[in-house]
Amino acid sequence: MKKYEAMVLSCIDPRFQPKVFNYLKKKNLTGKYSSFTIAGAAIGVTSKKFKKWQSTFLDNLSTSIKLHNINKLIVINHEDCGAAKIINGKKEFNSTIEKKIHKDSFKKIKLTLSKKFPKLKLSFKILTLRD
Repeated sequence: MKKYEAMVLSCIDPRFQPKVFNYLKKKNLTGKYSSFTIAGAAIGVTSKKFKKWQSTFLDNLSTSIKLHNINKLIVINHEDCGAAKIINGKKEFNSTIEKKIHKDSFKKIKLTLSKKFPKLKLSFKILTLRD
């Protein structure tokens, strides 16, 4: 079985696809990771509003661990995130609120994965359009 470096959890937003690719290329990970792309990235797999997506992500992560022998999950969220706006609802939304939503999603995913996959290393990044 070939060993790969990681699984990458990232968002579906087309504006950020080249940024995710370039970020991973700078980390020398081209061709060394599996990918799971879903609206909101960590927000999409931790928010109650998207509850049905969570088991799909966990099943995919488990499969990547088995098939690709990965030991790390790289989570890449981004600013100006539509999923963050959706879970915020109709309340005021600004960059401070959005940062808290991202950080909360990172905490939730860390908590869930520390129980299910205790040996899995985690890495978190929030990209901007300026990155």
